[in-house]
Amino acid sequence: MDSDTKLYLERAGNELKLAEIIMQMSINKDLQTKIPAIDKPDTYFSSVISHAYYSIFYTAKAYLIVKRIITKAPEEHKKTYDEFKVI
Repeated sequence: MDSDTKLYLERAGNELKLAEIIMQMSINKDLQTKIPAIDKPDTYFSSVISHAYYSIFYTAKAYLIVKRIITKAPEEHKKTYDEFKVI
């Protein structure tokens, strides 16, 4: 596995872990009371979705690299999606 593929898979794993942590924080009000920066119970589901999306995006980038397909800015997300859906 080349270094770029490994890096994207590590990023994907980190994003997924963070999505899981934020999900637990969103559904566990007792946990929220232990975090000084949170002054009232709330949910952070939009952040869960965002981090889960980036986990999927980085995984797709890693897979494309293995297939020797590189996507770059501008419109890197669109290019990644377009390349991924045809393989």
